[in-house]
Amino acid sequence: MNIDIRHLRYFRAVAEERSFTRAAERLHMAQPPLSRRIQELEAEIGALLFEREQRPLRLTAIGQLLYEQASMVTEAMERLQAVVHQATRRPRTRFTIGMVPSTLYVRFPQIVARFRERHPEIDLRLAEMDSAEQASALVDGRLDLGFDRIAIEDPLIRHDVMREEPLWVALPESDPLLAEGRAVALAELAPRPQLLYPKRPRPGYADHVLKAFRERDLTPQSITELRELQTALVMVAAGGGVCIVPDTVRLAGRPGVGFAPLVEDLRVPLLIRFRKHDRSPALRAFMEVYAELHREWGWPFPDALAGVL
Repeated sequence: MNIDIRHLRYFRAVAEERSFTRAAERLHMAQPPLSRRIQELEAEIGALLFEREQRPLRLTAIGQLLYEQASMVTEAMERLQAVVHQATRRPRTRFTIGMVPSTLYVRFPQIVARFRERHPEIDLRLAEMDSAEQASALVDGRLDLGFDRIAIEDPLIRHDVMREEPLWVALPESDPLLAEGRAVALAELAPRPQLLYPKRPRPGYADHVLKAFRERDLTPQSITELRELQTALVMVAAGGGVCIVPDTVRLAGRPGVGFAPLVEDLRVPLLIRFRKHDRSPALRAFMEVYAELHREWGWPFPDALAGVL
């Protein structure tokens, strides 16, 4: 007996649809050729498979037996095809980006969306890592690019400042300073409870804020150190203090929180780090997308990175 796998697929479709017409539609073929294939299968087996006088069609006893076996055979073939396809498919290149918490709001959703749109063949992944973790992961190859606020000395890692972000102050939405619609001086904020993030690792973004007060001989009345920015903003909304943040945090917004510029021209760097001798296509692809977005946002893109593009 010589039964073709295609005949089994045709037979299974008719058995499950209980109609030659619907089975033909499911198989995207005309009904007459499908009927002929079933007749060929019946001739090969030497028995009828369907009680054709019944509507909808019903399987004969032999047809029911064949259906059970055909289902196992065709499903096994489908699994085999899927396994072979997966094994022979070109693996996607993985590109992993590490971020410290204070960089999470630098328009990352737009960056990720544009990159995945341009390069679906690259598996882009994000990981929250502090400065030391990023450096270690870059050196041993677990990370391809890092976003941070501070540089770490390592002969294998390159740092480039992408932007000096202005600092603003987050205040409760009902705060009188917001109602005045003006810039706020650090001297006005020093008597207020200060909410700093992240609590660890140090040094980090929190130290930029403390340094700004210290350089002006100002001492905050009280300091609460928090692990995450979101916690700090929740406490601001609840009237628990004020929080100095990079201006990109304003883009995310949060109910109950308003933002005011500072009188002092305070800025915090946003930098990227990657392996000095990395010239991989994935890194080049990311830099091209990142440069494109900088142009759209009206942000300058460092000339020093031209060699990576």
